[in-house]
Amino acid sequence: MKRVVFVTNHYLNSDRKAGFHWLAEAFWRAGWHVLFFTESISWLSYVRGNERCKYPLFRERHRIHYVRERMASYVWLTPFHPINLRLSWLNRLAAPVLNLYSSFSLGEAEAEIARADLFVFDSDHGLLLFDRFKELNSHARFVYRVSDDIRILGHHPLLPEQEDRVVERFDLVSAPSTRFQGRFPSTAQFSVHNHGLEKVLFDRDFATPYATPRPNVVYVGKNHFDADLLARAAQLFPAWTFHVLGAVGPIPAAPNVIAYGERPFAEIVPYVKHADIGLQNLLYTPGAECFADSLKMFQYTYCRLPIVAPSFLKSERKHVHYYEPGDDISIRAAFLAAYAHDRSTISTAGILTWDELASKLAA
Repeated sequence: MKRVVFVTNHYLNSDRKAGFHWLAEAFWRAGWHVLFFTESISWLSYVRGNERCKYPLFRERHRIHYVRERMASYVWLTPFHPINLRLSWLNRLAAPVLNLYSSFSLGEAEAEIARADLFVFDSDHGLLLFDRFKELNSHARFVYRVSDDIRILGHHPLLPEQEDRVVERFDLVSAPSTRFQGRFPSTAQFSVHNHGLEKVLFDRDFATPYATPRPNVVYVGKNHFDADLLARAAQLFPAWTFHVLGAVGPIPAAPNVIAYGERPFAEIVPYVKHADIGLQNLLYTPGAECFADSLKMFQYTYCRLPIVAPSFLKSERKHVHYYEPGDDISIRAAFLAAYAHDRSTISTAGILTWDELASKLAA
């Protein structure tokens, strides 16, 4: 039996499903033994109220917890983990201490790490464990699945420095967007693999969750949410309903805006399938252009939703309609164009399943 270890900040039994959750399931379906190694969780996480702390992380810490045969979770709960202290001199002062992060005991996970055939690292603090894992297991294949651009996530400077240091030593660097081309050395084994999709789930028949047939606009996500765009759109289209699924923070108080908070992914799918428009209203940060190929964009596209997005996310997709942030004229035009878009012309060709993506990472 082949064994894979996913090194990520996500927790296996989280309600919110990220790409690493779906990849873990795909490898499991392919007959692999899967260990889902959760890093970037420490006592600082509890102090700062990290959302993952609502799960039984403390109870499961430092032991391999099987959720079913061949699918295991390991919570690496450490005394601290690297955080950005926001001031350059504080970050420099803290660096020698934070460098100790990778030396904390790996507990029961160490034996699994030593016999793994494949490691899949997320773009997070787990990269700081690269050398440690190489020492324990130099024969495994090491894959870097670049979920996000580390440089736009506000991490401690140690992390982008570590990425630069180890990226050429990976057997494969797999990125979800062509926007990452040029970010890595030409010597790195770089490939573009777009996000996969749990097509079986999206292909099911769901009753509509919407109470009215009025135009329903859906947003699914969490980070970089542009609340100003939502406020403007809700005012421009008072007869439309805007549905926000995800822990996005404060949203505009408007009668036609409904916030659902974070929901299990299976509950979100009907909202996407039965919507009229998919919303990708993101704030700009340097490097945000890569979100033109975010998982959300593929989910919307597979459901043949016209999409409204800011102009900095321009791509070749004909069903995406763009606006200039803060400009009501372009916002109105983008929504009207999206609502008028012929959904039958939206192509779903080329969208991978997670199983297909897993086979590329395992090759």
